[in-house]
Amino acid sequence: MAKKKDDGNPVCSFCGANGPEDMVIPGPRGVNICSACTHLLFNLYSDAGAYGPEAAAQRKHDAAPQEEKPLRVPSPVEIKAFLDQYVIGQDAVKRSLATAVHNHYRRLEQPKDVKDGEFADVEIEKSNVLLIGPTGCGKTLLAKSLARFLNVPFAIGDATTLTEAGYVGEDVENLVRYLLQNADMDPRRAARGIIYVDEIDKIAGRTQNVSITRDVSGEGVQQALLKILEGTIARIPPKGGRKHPDQEYIEVDTSNILFICGGAFVGLEKIVESRANARVIGFDSKDGAASDAEKRSGLLKDVRPEDLVQFGLIPEFTGRLPIISVMDDLTEDDLVRILVEPKNSLVKQYRKLLAMDGADVTFEEGALRELAAIAKKRKTGARGLRAAMERVMQDIMFEAPSAKPGAKITISAEDVRAKLA
Repeated sequence: MAKKKDDGNPVCSFCGANGPEDMVIPGPRGVNICSACTHLLFNLYSDAGAYGPEAAAQRKHDAAPQEEKPLRVPSPVEIKAFLDQYVIGQDAVKRSLATAVHNHYRRLEQPKDVKDGEFADVEIEKSNVLLIGPTGCGKTLLAKSLARFLNVPFAIGDATTLTEAGYVGEDVENLVRYLLQNADMDPRRAARGIIYVDEIDKIAGRTQNVSITRDVSGEGVQQALLKILEGTIARIPPKGGRKHPDQEYIEVDTSNILFICGGAFVGLEKIVESRANARVIGFDSKDGAASDAEKRSGLLKDVRPEDLVQFGLIPEFTGRLPIISVMDDLTEDDLVRILVEPKNSLVKQYRKLLAMDGADVTFEEGALRELAAIAKKRKTGARGLRAAMERVMQDIMFEAPSAKPGAKITISAEDVRAKLA
């Protein structure tokens, strides 16, 4: 109940005024305020910039939707130079990818004179990318590095987890939901992002026979991916989960999202070989000068959309991936370079970690060669390097924080062999 004095007048809860001239206004929960205190509070807020024309204009500006800042589109040479800092080798793929990405974002940021001039009626279509290469060759790293350089939202999805709508598993629109989350739930930023879909070869149908059962993870998923690859309005539940009619959605236009799909496509080289009738350079060749990996890479350089269709991708799906880049298998020399040259190479990472504990670690050339040879033998590409390095460095990383500062540690080929024998 509001405070009142014996004369029945309400009392200001802040200064105690209670006369008729004070104009005390009763408030909720027994709190009253007089005209003097009201003016005082108004002046305090005004001094803090909470009122006035400028503050009102600022509040209106904050509430209004902000225009997307123009994206500076780097040249293909700039893009490749950045990728060179993180990805070793794969020069042809980096050139192709840099050109494709430049053209994609140039399409979004075309200047006004091009929009209104001679080419006003010319619509530039989106060109998604398909990367073909063995595991650990840098497909995912290429996509991640592109997104970092362009400062656009990025999301990774695994095609093996996707199912046709209505079945248990992940809907293909979850790929857009991941991107939206990484864009801080801003649909405008998400609509200019990059989505990398890994293991895309795993959704290929491997048989020409028509099945009487539903294909939950193969052709059905390809059909579901068609719309978001080409461009559609994806309706994403803000909190995830399954959709229901009464739910609110965030709409994301996928027509400007760049999709990069990657896969190993094991066995595709045999389809190319059969089409090209190139038996003399195939796996049955008597020539031992080239390794199986080199022969496979050489065959895949000639891959065509019809080869992908024979592999099991539907023609409509391959049509949405017009740019096909084939990555080389990493050589032992490439793996050694991966250990030391990139900005975030494994050697630099471990040197930094140990430097935090006051230790200095050095890797001999023989140790690097041994690590590369082991990863090459296991056929796991660059991913195998980290697993091997973790085994070698485990005891050292355990003891380093307790050792005296200034310790010098040298890793030799014998140390590598002893840990990984």
